[in-house]
Amino acid sequence: MSRHLSSPSRRSLLAALGLGAGAAGLAACGSPNGGGDNAESNVRDGFSQADHTVPAGYEGRTAILFWAPWTGELYESLMTLFTEFNESQDEIVAIAESVGGYADLTQKFTAALQARAVPDIVCFPEMQWLQFHASDALAPLDGYFDDEWNTDIYIPNYVNEGVAAGETFVVPFARSTPLFYFNRSIYRDAGLPEEGPETWEDLAEFAPELAKIEVEGRPLSAMAFSADAWTGQADIWGFGGANANQDFEVTINDEAGAEWLEWQRKFIHDDGFGYLAKDAGTDFQAGVTAGWRGSTASLTGQTEAAGDKFDVGVAFMLSKEGEKKQVPTGGSGLSIVRTESQERQDACAELFRFLAGAEQSAAWHIATGYVPIVQAAAETQSVKDLVAKNPNYLVALNQLENARTADYTNWDSGMVTEIGATQGQVYGDGAAPQKVLDALAAELQDTLDDKREGYEAVDFQGWK
Repeated sequence: MSRHLSSPSRRSLLAALGLGAGAAGLAACGSPNGGGDNAESNVRDGFSQADHTVPAGYEGRTAILFWAPWTGELYESLMTLFTEFNESQDEIVAIAESVGGYADLTQKFTAALQARAVPDIVCFPEMQWLQFHASDALAPLDGYFDDEWNTDIYIPNYVNEGVAAGETFVVPFARSTPLFYFNRSIYRDAGLPEEGPETWEDLAEFAPELAKIEVEGRPLSAMAFSADAWTGQADIWGFGGANANQDFEVTINDEAGAEWLEWQRKFIHDDGFGYLAKDAGTDFQAGVTAGWRGSTASLTGQTEAAGDKFDVGVAFMLSKEGEKKQVPTGGSGLSIVRTESQERQDACAELFRFLAGAEQSAAWHIATGYVPIVQAAAETQSVKDLVAKNPNYLVALNQLENARTADYTNWDSGMVTEIGATQGQVYGDGAAPQKVLDALAAELQDTLDDKREGYEAVDFQGWK
């Protein structure tokens, strides 16, 4: 097995981020710039800003509202950055309101568009922003770019996912990949490799040893599963399959897809080494399971929650032996909502410029575990110190070499929900994979056929 825990050098960290020489940080700017020659087209009459409260001391500024799809520590970390921005200048006040998660944001923003009272900034996962781009709800950003702030400063893996028909509508911010989390302390005590499993076959080999450990009178589970289309995308790729091909043909029920879900069904229901969890991350913290899959954005929180109780380990997402490891890009980027106010849109761009600063990007990464999406963040001392102290962060960065944009089936929240529900049938009920995948494939194909024209118009370049 290869080892992922080598001591990181500056060269290896920069290589993991795809960083070339000459990348530079950005300074925060004060007053807003114009939106370019065609900025007038970004204005939509009849819309207004959603209700909000301006914090005391910031009255009289241009107020911009972000509906943030985070709670808890992630939201608090965001608030820290917003406070820093608000204190860095005296013309704009950025206000963040937590709306729950991504699904909550989708529902609330859809209703807001119908009511024509909207936020100024939204943040949707992966390619799911396209459903709102299709209704002209988002403003293009290219007119704001200059020599200091443009898409070249970001990690390349994520840039194309914000572009439609040659125009940029999303800049990366809270981006991630899924990771395999494991309890390194338990692995060590059980005589298992401290680097964790590399393949599903490894996990099957380790599971009986982990099951010898009792937790509350029951064998320790090797892994808690979630019915999650995001990790499922990595899984089917890791078995040599795909949810769909680039010709818009759904292939999730092909041989590789059936093998993927049958392997996991057997692992859970026949072997008893895993289970469908209500909250896999919480179970991991409680010591009920030795492994789970979660976002890089869980890394800081999981590490802090484990504290002195156990060592958190992370590894690349698993694949079948002999198959290529691939993971879907994850997380979200920032978009400006088209409203009646060009002034507010311009102010939003200034916030984006500020958040793209090397130090700000580094601070967000350290506080959350999201990838330091700005390449210059890798040169900050704080990121180098973090990686030296906790090599888990380097594992997350190194896995970027395996990251790619998810299949078309994961571009729409409705299809994502359908895939997750099918996984739940297998993980929770032990349903026959081929049967449920055949039914799923028919539903996905109907939806994809309806969306094909719109997706083709995007002219996505990320797979080329």
